[in-house]
Amino acid sequence: MNTGQRADPLIGRLVDGRYRVRARIARGGMATVYVATDLRLERRVALKVMHGHLSDDAVFQSRFIQEARSAARLSDPHVVNVFDQGQDEDMAYLVMEYLPGVTLRELIRDQRRIGVAQVVTIMDAILSGLAAAHRSGIIHRDVKPENVLLAEDGRIKIGDFGLARAATANTASGQMLLGTIAYLAPELVTRGTADARSDIYALGIVLYEMLTGEQPYKGEQPMQIAYQHATDSVPRPSAKNPDVPEPLDELVLWSTERDPEARPRDAGEMLARLREIEAQLGIAPQVARAIAAGGPTVAYDGLDSGEVTKALPAATAVLTPARGVPIDNAALLRARSRRRASRGGWLVALVLVLALAAGGTGWWFGAGPGSKIAIRDLTNFTFADASTALGADGLQAVESDVFSIDVASGLVVATEPGAGSRVDKKSTVTVLVSKGPQPHDIPALAGQPLATAQSAFAAATVTLGATAYQFTQNDPDTVLSVAVTPRGASSATDCSNGCTVHEGDSAVITASKGPVPDVAGMSITDATTALTGVGLQVSSTPAQEFSDSIASGTVIGIGKRAGGGNWAPGDTVTLVVSKGPQLFPVPDVTGKTLADAKRILTAAGFVPAYALYWDAVPTIAKVTSQGPDSTTTQPKGTKINLVLSLTG
Repeated sequence: MNTGQRADPLIGRLVDGRYRVRARIARGGMATVYVATDLRLERRVALKVMHGHLSDDAVFQSRFIQEARSAARLSDPHVVNVFDQGQDEDMAYLVMEYLPGVTLRELIRDQRRIGVAQVVTIMDAILSGLAAAHRSGIIHRDVKPENVLLAEDGRIKIGDFGLARAATANTASGQMLLGTIAYLAPELVTRGTADARSDIYALGIVLYEMLTGEQPYKGEQPMQIAYQHATDSVPRPSAKNPDVPEPLDELVLWSTERDPEARPRDAGEMLARLREIEAQLGIAPQVARAIAAGGPTVAYDGLDSGEVTKALPAATAVLTPARGVPIDNAALLRARSRRRASRGGWLVALVLVLALAAGGTGWWFGAGPGSKIAIRDLTNFTFADASTALGADGLQAVESDVFSIDVASGLVVATEPGAGSRVDKKSTVTVLVSKGPQPHDIPALAGQPLATAQSAFAAATVTLGATAYQFTQNDPDTVLSVAVTPRGASSATDCSNGCTVHEGDSAVITASKGPVPDVAGMSITDATTALTGVGLQVSSTPAQEFSDSIASGTVIGIGKRAGGGNWAPGDTVTLVVSKGPQLFPVPDVTGKTLADAKRILTAAGFVPAYALYWDAVPTIAKVTSQGPDSTTTQPKGTKINLVLSLTG
């Protein structure tokens, strides 16, 4: 009994009253794919089920539904068909065409370098499907070998339109950049925008990888690879594989130009060039296509279920399942005559076959392939349970710890060899057990450029929230502080001076916006324009103050921030406007001696002005008049002219 399958609660479930889940065949970051039986139409289908923890996320729900709509709009033999989409209680699902076979990734892994003729065949099929998408205004956005399916019957199809969007909606957010970094177009790295030419770039990388067996760019961190996409040119495949013809070299270079304007404008244009190359090289792509409606078919889903779907052959021809070659009626009659003549020989042959079958059966299950054990899927088992399950199959479990952002600590991530692999009895199977998300040390970032901090967190697979800005005397985009929130936690910790983070954590960077504009001496209109231009709001009611240096009606500055701290974009500031200098009454010093007059005026903030020779007799000389006189008010510092005499 396969406890690994039994541990998956969907195995055996009837989804939406129609789809009976048979087995799990793949698991990704967003969804798990099962093979199921459509009870209504009695056919095998692939059932793609969104992971439960994403079902409440509106963004992922939208992307999931978008995949169904994008693929359903396409009708091309090289695009995986989507039959249905729905919701069964808390489970969102897609129903797709089931194609037993392998992915292009598996083919590259097995063969490393793929032969030129096979490369041309695969590229012809991919470009045909992608051209249909581009003609419909759809860009795929996640072209990579994992999304190219090579069916057992020779059909080649492109699938997984989970990131697809209309070509007019080409702006990508940070969250959008989920495509594999190895196939990311330069414009997605530098500007975050994508169009059909971004699919062409990714396809050029896929073509390079098929011809050479490796990707053009390598690096220890994803950001290093992204940087190479943005700054370097993809080399010629023939530098790695001398057998690559020059026309395919040129096709790779054309499709991977860093400038999108220099690439083919869409898959249709690239396909046209490929067809020219096929003629030059004398290669005719051998792509199996769906048989026309009404034609004879024999299809088998590859599972040991006993369910075989057949259509009766046409009356005028028979299609042999092995080769698909029509045989005429005369050939059928000749074959029947030969069978009658040799029927007696079959009796002897039958005895020999049975004897050989008995011996072969013993060999198969004793020493041949039948003696091997299929490794079950142990994902999310504990090591103890996985060890027990493997032991029941006659296999030995060895634990190995790995970091995982998707699987909780203490649970199985995968096995080596992988699930479904067949190994000899008593073989050792390495069970990879999650240690949780991988830790990364973040250096002190306060005072560093914003781009440096963003790169550090991207390399650590930490999700960055929107950057918070404050107005300071620092240069713009200088990091002021960093707050990190551990995955699953609600409170943040300060990471400005460095800390340890784990993949899947989130962070918010606070950076400088530069200084608040100096609006002293401006008009109210000009000051308002300058402040709103940097994201500040301006109160409609300014404050007023006296100023000895700023003219009345002119801005002195802005008021202090309530609660202190730095201003931030979106804050509301209050302008402080000058009322001009403050006025004070002029003291009356007529009849006073010069000494008394000087003392009184100076104490009041005024400056006495007189002929200096009167300083020789300050206690005798008396003020006979003054100007301005005591009936006026004047700003402090105003000169008061004194007229003096000795007669009083």
